[in-house]
Amino acid sequence: MKRLIALLVILAVPAQAQEAAQHQHPAPEKLGKVHFETSCKPEVTAAFDRAVALLHSFAFSTALKAFDGVLASDPSCAMGYWGLAMTHWGNPFGGIKAGPALANGRAAVERGLTTGSPTPRERAYLAAIHELYKNFETVDHRTRVLAYEKAMEAVRAANPGDREATAFYALAVNQTALPSDKTYAQQLKAAGMLEKLAETDPQHPGLAHYIIHAYDHPPLAARGLSAARRYASLAPSAPHALHMPSHTFTRVGYWQESIDTNIASATSALQEGSIGDALHAMDYQVYAYLQTGQDAAALKVVQEAPQVLAKLDRGAMGGAAAPVAGLYAFAAIPARYAMERGKWAEAAALRDVERTSPYVEAITPFARAIGAARTGNPRAAAVDAAALKALHAKLAATPDAYWTEQVRIQSEVASAWIAFAEGRKEAAVDQLRAAAAAEDASDKAAISPGPLAPAREQLGEMLFEMARPADALKEFEAVMKKEPNRFRATYFAAKAAAATGNTAAARKYFAALVSITKAGDKPGRPELEEARKAAR
Repeated sequence: MKRLIALLVILAVPAQAQEAAQHQHPAPEKLGKVHFETSCKPEVTAAFDRAVALLHSFAFSTALKAFDGVLASDPSCAMGYWGLAMTHWGNPFGGIKAGPALANGRAAVERGLTTGSPTPRERAYLAAIHELYKNFETVDHRTRVLAYEKAMEAVRAANPGDREATAFYALAVNQTALPSDKTYAQQLKAAGMLEKLAETDPQHPGLAHYIIHAYDHPPLAARGLSAARRYASLAPSAPHALHMPSHTFTRVGYWQESIDTNIASATSALQEGSIGDALHAMDYQVYAYLQTGQDAAALKVVQEAPQVLAKLDRGAMGGAAAPVAGLYAFAAIPARYAMERGKWAEAAALRDVERTSPYVEAITPFARAIGAARTGNPRAAAVDAAALKALHAKLAATPDAYWTEQVRIQSEVASAWIAFAEGRKEAAVDQLRAAAAAEDASDKAAISPGPLAPAREQLGEMLFEMARPADALKEFEAVMKKEPNRFRATYFAAKAAAATGNTAAARKYFAALVSITKAGDKPGRPELEEARKAAR
């Protein structure tokens, strides 16, 4: 842990100091230890291993260049084309793939199948990745992903000593997990394979990385802490490796650790021009700042985001550096800043973001609709609610079931607050309760640290406004169990407990909020000052 903290401190220094230091003493590249056996020329072995290490840390743009370099040195290296196909697929948790990346990936793997003299093992790898691209015009995404998983299972079975086959198979298993499956069978299966390998190969970056992804769910998250605290120190040269531990830290409510690792990740990403990665890390950073009451620090990130966005290449390749990840973060950052602080007038005044994916575009009208409704302007809220319904209809016409459902939930939450503002309070509660149940039945996407405003937390706030503190307290306690150390859930749990006459519980929750916000602004937002007084 001390090693990680030291690393983060080094990476979090001001950009000017980093630039000066780099001119004097360039830091050696550190990506962990990987060896991928190939039949390529011996002189490209080290370069190929480096490219695979970059792949394991989702450094797709850099990995693409690295595999191109391998092929430039050894044009007969068929597995170099496998690497290109893997980079074009990008982040397997990045949603349904579309666009030029699919055509480019298929072209790469088909070139690999006709290049050189690959071994039977190498042909099996190429055939497996081909399943992700084959007939993508007519075969849906999930069918192809399941076919890839099955093909990688066969690669692993035929090559039991191939650690890379097990690592990539485990990633494929996790990739096919459905967000509605609360048994987490696929994730646990993947984690079991990965943890067994990590016992004897602790320096492998992919193993730590994929363990974090496998456990990136509220009931499982604590199991990923060891891997999270190890990963950043294994591959500090990869921005995503610096960011990824925060997935676990966010799940367990370790906010300062999330802030530190995302400062490091954003700094590293900006240095290498990975703007999507930088914005993604900034979104997680803002989320954590707001939970700890560090609103001034969060505001600085909000103000920096437009300058960072200006550097984003809309034509960037898919994966972790994809423009959609950066654009999602850019839309989410100001919405979080308003909603997490309960500044509903600010939320109602948010500006539209550029047209991209419907689920990215939905962020702003969702925040605006709730902001308008909660400031007593249901007519304005209805305009944004209608926009949400239109975006939901667009998504419903696509194969993207996950985001279709997420935007539907947002639409229901917005409609519930409009009903509440219009005086139809019981109907509003029923609608919001149904939305909360739907949100609980799903899960957050890796693109986001969490919902812009958890539906169940909003249900608790609605019940509290209706002078039903006992009912509200149940909802807040449910949120705290699923998403520990959230500022608003903890604060309102204290308020609701106090309103029921349970002073012991109120004191406990106020004290918990003070503990969560040790680094918070002084003076801070009114809720925090209230908690500090109550906890004395």
